[in-house]
Formats: sequence, C-alpha cells, structure tokens
Amino acid sequence: MEERTATKTKAKPAPAPNPKRKPRVAKSEKTVATALELLGRRWTLRIVWELRGGALTFRALQDACTVAPSVLNTRLAELKDEGIVEVAGGGYTLARRGRGLLEALAPVVRWAEVGPATRSR
Repeated sequence: MEERTATKTKAKPAPAPNPKRKPRVAKSEKTVATALELLGRRWTLRIVWELRGGALTFRALQDACTVAPSVLNTRLAELKDEGIVEVAGGGYTLARRGRGLLEALAPVVRWAEVGPATRSR
C-alpha cells in the first residue's frame, strides 16, 4: 500500500481594503443611502416639516426651527440642490419633490401620533 502524506496549503490572506476605493454598492442602495444621509443631517427634516404649511421667509423659518442662520443657510442650499425646496414668492417652499417626501413620511407621522404607550410591540 502506498502511504499518502497530507500536505497543508496555506490560505492566502485576504487583501487589505483600499481606503481610496469606495465599496461597490448597487445603484438602488446608493440612492437610498444618499437620501438617508441627506435626511439624517441635523435640522433637515425639521425644515421640511416647517414648510409643510406653505412658504416661509428665511427669518420665519429660522424662528420656527430655532436654528443658527449659518446652519439653516447650509441646509436650505442642500435641499435646493436636491430639488426638495425652492424659492418662490419671497420665501422658501417645498418643491414637487419635497411634497413627495412629505407624502412618503405620512406613515411615520401617523406612527408618531399614536404615542409610545399604544404602539404595537
């Protein structure tokens, strides 16, 4: 009989991740991630919420949100770039995309209005 010798092969270590290379993400995941990143920024959703009733001037929006002018200016610029907010009639208002965002948030609003004691677990 022939005797077999077991040979061990060393597994090659996984290559180190390249910090300059972004991970591959499906387009739909990237779109959702981008939206969540924007909407997760401080004051963004509050600004959208305050504009739900119609146009507000910068000062009225600042008072409603109690936010620093520099932060409000930055967030408004970001929201305008994304087509969520537009300037109309001397104030800021929700653009078509912003109104669509409010519609998408309607279930969250209903959930929040129920209150913590009666939410199903």
